[in-house]
Amino acid sequence: MTIFCSHCHQPLQAETSCLPRRGKQAPRASRPFRSTKSASKARRDQINAELQALRSLLPISMREKERLSYLHTMALVCLRLRGAQLFPPGSAPPSGPALGTELLSLLPGFLLVLSASGKLVYISENVAQVLGLSVVELLGQGDTVFDILDAQACEDVYKKLLLAQEEPGREVTFVSEMCTSKAFRLKHGGNRVVTVCGRFVALSWPPSPSTTAFLALCSPVMQSPADGEVGSPDDIFQSTHILDMTFIDVTESVTYHLGYRREELVGQSWYSLLHPEDVDLAAAQHRAVALGAGAGAGAGVGAGPASGTAVLRVLRRDRAWAWLRVWARRDGGGRCISCTCSCLREEEALHLRSRQPRAAPPA
Repeated sequence: MTIFCSHCHQPLQAETSCLPRRGKQAPRASRPFRSTKSASKARRDQINAELQALRSLLPISMREKERLSYLHTMALVCLRLRGAQLFPPGSAPPSGPALGTELLSLLPGFLLVLSASGKLVYISENVAQVLGLSVVELLGQGDTVFDILDAQACEDVYKKLLLAQEEPGREVTFVSEMCTSKAFRLKHGGNRVVTVCGRFVALSWPPSPSTTAFLALCSPVMQSPADGEVGSPDDIFQSTHILDMTFIDVTESVTYHLGYRREELVGQSWYSLLHPEDVDLAAAQHRAVALGAGAGAGAGVGAGPASGTAVLRVLRRDRAWAWLRVWARRDGGGRCISCTCSCLREEEALHLRSRQPRAAPPA
């Protein structure tokens, strides 16, 4: 049997090979060991110095600067750069607004500016009053609007932003939960539902994605009076009913929301105002409140016993339908039912309806 060399494919005799024996190879000269530890440290020191220089340029207080991590520093720097690109110096940029605390406190929410790709460009400082997170903490979630929204709403929001971008100036509205602080989630049992209403604005002509921004107002959807969110008189109206839901009193602000005068409603039945498709849902929970099933928890007419809220359509005086969120409870030693009503946009109502537990059918 002939054996061939695997290297040169020539026939070999026993214990022979065309390759040099390992023992006869000349010893290699050993290379000197070079440590990269000092070079790595020098690079880290250089990066740290650059980050500290960037941090010193941020228009925030020294106390806030000392609390910034490197991640938050870079997030804020990127936010400022995007703002400077959209709103160059010399314009009136949201990236460096002259909005005082007094003016922001008058808004029903916080201001939000996005780039054409959904990147965060500006968030007003009063965001902490709505979400319990500062601008820096919110940027820690990510640098796009989709990072701070409920994941289930991102696809719908993306489609609406595309629609608004195709028609600059067209107003779009979407409702979603937004990231909140741990303290807020512990108090309210979840994240904050926020309504975002805005439009794309071309900042120069001809418009292009690099010169177009989405300007929006983000308004919180009222949680519950039981959580201390009573709301201003302009946002809500209150009514008192006997146990069969006949009006015995209603605040004057009902005129602003529904168009009726107080005298027109006193003596009328609550059911005479309800949309026909909502009557059964309201009746089921009316029984629960009247019988005391939801007295302690502030159960709502038209909502599941656990949620304590109602999302109902009510007839306005001009014959249009208005969406209301209603909280109801037994009052006056159980002799009457008090309701707190807040008007909703249609998008808000549909969002809350999708998360509203269905009332159990009557026994």
